[in-house]
Amino acid sequence: MNGTLRASNASTPLPRSYLFVPGHRPERFDKALASGADAVILDLEDAVPVAAKEDAREAVVSWLGARTSTASPQIVVRINAVGTSQHEADVDACRHGVHAVVLPKSEQVDDLARLARTLPGVALLPLIETAVGFAAAVQRLVFGSIDFQHDLGIDGEGEELLFFRSQLVLYSRLASLAAPVDGVSTVLDDAALIHAEALRARRLGFGAKLCIHPKQITPVHAAFAPTAAQLDWARRVIAAADAAGGAAVALDGAMVDRPVVLRAQALLDQAR
Repeated sequence: MNGTLRASNASTPLPRSYLFVPGHRPERFDKALASGADAVILDLEDAVPVAAKEDAREAVVSWLGARTSTASPQIVVRINAVGTSQHEADVDACRHGVHAVVLPKSEQVDDLARLARTLPGVALLPLIETAVGFAAAVQRLVFGSIDFQHDLGIDGEGEELLFFRSQLVLYSRLASLAAPVDGVSTVLDDAALIHAEALRARRLGFGAKLCIHPKQITPVHAAFAPTAAQLDWARRVIAAADAAGGAAVALDGAMVDRPVVLRAQALLDQAR
């Protein structure tokens, strides 16, 4: 794929969690805002039956127009893919009150460039769900892991997707993009498993995770937050480095040099 898009320069903190809510269920919108998620995705795509697409779009536009506050959580809309009969109307619905737009089946830079021109100031979150989209990754990436498995015929979402997850993190860093967003966990009532899957994503370099139920938010946030032990280590690293005046120093039997100090400072920044 030819062409590039520049990274968004948004000054607001990036979300750790994105909670989906079906666009044809407006009675759930305010509940989603109160769930504790960093961002709420009003879904006009997969969560909405075909017969309810127009009603969902009207419900989203009406609700956005009635909002009097733009405070967090961030409001995101997942529109229907380029080439569908709903796409243009969905884009038009996102002109006011939307922080970001999720574009499913993202495969072409030209499609994203067109969205960027149509919706100035709105962040773009391409949803990577196909092999073509994987090769054409741009902006802050969102891993549509379930559809991606289907597209490639992959059976399993653990080590079977390790290569692709790592590549999305690498592409993001090389392009100076924000850390990507991992796909959903399909389990709802196993907080330990949700936490483990989110923690795996964080260890791989992801910065957030999609959520499909408010029950998932707390374990996801816990996974992306530094632990008390990590923060204690980070504070001691910074103190040791300051005492050494910038020279390399040993702490707990390990060398503390600039990369270690940068890692410690990053943990403290995350905590703030």
